[in-house]
Amino acid sequence: MHHFLIVLACLIIGLALRSCRTLMLRKLGALTFLVASFLSLYYLCGSVSAGILGVGLWFLLPWFDLLTRIRQLRLPLDNRLKLRTPPSEDHFPNAARLIHEIELAEFDHVIDSGWDWTGMQQYFRFFWNPESKAVAAVCLCEHEQVAFAFVTVSARAPDGRTIHTTNYPFSPTLKHSPEAHWDHLPCERNSFKAIFKDHERHLKKLGIAQKDLLMPDPDEVLQQVEAEMSRQIDHNVDCGLIKMTGDGHFRYSTKGLFFLWFQSVKDMIRLC
Repeated sequence: MHHFLIVLACLIIGLALRSCRTLMLRKLGALTFLVASFLSLYYLCGSVSAGILGVGLWFLLPWFDLLTRIRQLRLPLDNRLKLRTPPSEDHFPNAARLIHEIELAEFDHVIDSGWDWTGMQQYFRFFWNPESKAVAAVCLCEHEQVAFAFVTVSARAPDGRTIHTTNYPFSPTLKHSPEAHWDHLPCERNSFKAIFKDHERHLKKLGIAQKDLLMPDPDEVLQQVEAEMSRQIDHNVDCGLIKMTGDGHFRYSTKGLFFLWFQSVKDMIRLC
């Protein structure tokens, strides 16, 4: 009973910390759950190794989804963006604010579009600003019961590279192609003004002056997104992360599944 009460106390403390608004306290709550897992198997088996196994089981959880769902996925090789009206703003409470902030920054609306990636609906609202030579996109993602919005600011370097700055909350599920440079911001950075400042900082870090950027063509925004996705798929085929299925689709290889597992573990640590 003494051991049971210790584990129970850890769980209660963990739940209390996870309900806090402070990020460090929430992370401490996640650490407390790991301690509770360690103690549970340690007390049951009387072995430190068993306790370490209890902690490790948390990091093996992504394999359940990887081996049951992801391994069976067949993703379209030639996925096209289609003109599509974004869903109601009630599903995305932050989207209206982000769009308003982009418009206040004097970005003009270009087009609404979207595509479907095997159950995940992605809706895009594109904007552009000729003075900053940048394209901004608010993306609304909807998958089963999960919905979230994020912003990406993009520009093109004189040598044709694309420079992206985004607050997308998860690690990428494919490796980026060499022609694309991504700066992934913390998801807490949810103000467009702050994201755009980080974008300018990103350009400066790469040694690219704003005056040297290529002027974006608002009429070719969709084609450029599709072309970049095609290059990314080709790059991941070369890296061995995905394989062609021969019917116009691709799937993750064994190497790709381990890549996704590593990305999932990073998200578990970063977002806990």
